[in-house]
Amino acid sequence: MSFWNTLDSFFALAPMEDVTDTVFREMVLRNTDTPKMNVVFSEFLSTDGFCHPIGREKVSHRFFINDSELELLKQKDVKLVAQIWGTDPKKFAETAEYITNHTPFDGIDINMGCPQKNIIKKGACSALINAPELAKEIIHSTIDATTLPVSVKTRIGFKSVNTEEWATTLLSTPIKALTVHGRTQKMMSDGVADWNEIRKVVDLRNKLGLKIPIIGNGDVTSIDDGNTKINDYLTDGVMVGRGIFSDFWFFSNKKEVCIEDKLSAMLQHAELYHNTWEGQKPWVVLRRFFKIYTYHLPQAAKLRDGVMNTNSLKELKQIIFEYRKTIDALVD
Repeated sequence: MSFWNTLDSFFALAPMEDVTDTVFREMVLRNTDTPKMNVVFSEFLSTDGFCHPIGREKVSHRFFINDSELELLKQKDVKLVAQIWGTDPKKFAETAEYITNHTPFDGIDINMGCPQKNIIKKGACSALINAPELAKEIIHSTIDATTLPVSVKTRIGFKSVNTEEWATTLLSTPIKALTVHGRTQKMMSDGVADWNEIRKVVDLRNKLGLKIPIIGNGDVTSIDDGNTKINDYLTDGVMVGRGIFSDFWFFSNKKEVCIEDKLSAMLQHAELYHNTWEGQKPWVVLRRFFKIYTYHLPQAAKLRDGVMNTNSLKELKQIIFEYRKTIDALVD
């Protein structure tokens, strides 16, 4: 039995490119109350890049895990899954073997859901919906190369909805879990996720008599909303993606997040990013997260403008110092 089958009505943090690195995951974990979140995913890593002698150095940072994150994962009993993508079954096997033997990941997820056009042109991710035989070959090659549970994240179709036929293909393989995003590739992130289609996958799984957990993904806005979707559509769990950007305390018991909570978290995030990636990743990558911490703050637009124009930890500290003085003066 894989860890997936030990979870009940669970929540997962979605894999997001240039977002869910070890720093972001740790910040979410710091603000998570057990057992509100059960699984987190890496950014998705290209098997083509990883299996290339030069490319490996450029993409392997996606597998990096800080010791401080590992400690939090253990403390909060949260599983960490590496997500990989590509089109060559042999490269999937090589990457899976490396993950198994050289990293502390608890599972491997195959990306068959990313809708981005530059990825689709390569025949990868959601383009595999149109190549079911290749998709099955990739799954089997990955499973044969690892002792870790292998899962798949996908969508309900490519240009049009094709839920049951595509899900039948995936459920015919020995995957340990299946995440279904309730949109087609063509929809990208537009429109409303169709959870009725996700329910069809649950019903199909039950009809086939399988024990593969089904995770629903798309437009989960809160813990209550996630639990409602689990109850209404009978999924085993839900996956949260963009919802984390509007509420960084999504998985927390906090009923109210005060000004100081947000400012302190923004500084902690920046310090952890600086200590982890200085000289490897530019500061500009970090700035995209600052707006998360400025939602609903007094004079939020002014603060946001200030922090979004910083280029270093020192500059950010100065902006926050000045903002705190302004807020203190308003209170007085």
